[in-house]
Amino acid sequence: MPIERASGGTSLIDVLDRVLDKGIVIDAWVRVSLVGIDLLTVEARIVVASIDTYIKYSEAVSLAPTVSRPAVEGRSSEDLLAENVSLRAQLAASTAREETAVRKNRQLAAQEEPARRKGRRTVK
Repeated sequence: MPIERASGGTSLIDVLDRVLDKGIVIDAWVRVSLVGIDLLTVEARIVVASIDTYIKYSEAVSLAPTVSRPAVEGRSSEDLLAENVSLRAQLAASTAREETAVRKNRQLAAQEEPARRKGRRTVK
């Protein structure tokens, strides 16, 4: 029994002809961040169309804003640099306080150690 093909189906050529005639625009925006730090940002616009279709609609495609891209804070680089300097100063102060506390604890432990040893020797 031979396999019959439905007459209403579309072939790859029909799909390709329609895509090239109408065109497809794929607009993508991807951000990879870790702990609030942007590691990777990819922005892509892919246009699949025939030359005639692209020339006809190229101005509209290039003027269209990126649809999927979220709004980015409008902070200037000076603001970001000032915030960076402030955070580095806070980190340095915190590190210095921690190092001072560790040094004091070591000094106290060193002073108490001989007294502990003496106390151990006298107890028999």
